[in-house]
Amino acid sequence: MDNFLILSSAIMMGLSSVGTGIGFGILGGKLLESISRQPELDNLLLTRTFLITGLLDAVPMISVGIGLYIIFILSNK
Repeated sequence: MDNFLILSSAIMMGLSSVGTGIGFGILGGKLLESISRQPELDNLLLTRTFLITGLLDAVPMISVGIGLYIIFILSNK
């Protein structure tokens, strides 16, 4: 049972990192596309992009925290 907990938490942490990488790629591409269409909105778009980037970056951090909780706390009971 302990091996399955460790494996499942490792998969959870890995997939959240992959999803965040894909999300950053899509976000950056859409930012460049939006700035090339309307260059006068570049400051507004950059501000919103940095806000969304911070929220997007929080997801794998939460996942790593939950994964480490599963590995070190729940698997030792």
